[in-house]
Amino acid sequence: MPVNNKLAIALSLYFLLGAGVSFFVDGNIRLGLWIFLGGLTVKTLIAHYKPTDG
Repeated sequence: MPVNNKLAIALSLYFLLGAGVSFFVDGNIRLGLWIFLGGLTVKTLIAHYKPTDG
């Protein structure tokens, strides 16, 4: 599976989890989960675009 497909799958799953959180969780826990998922998304993007040696 090409790397771009893996990135697209990961970002899609983060989006679906965030959408699920919005339907099933209320209050401060929802905000906390959105922040957590946003952090995972940023971490995934940084790891994807990190230059490799050689």
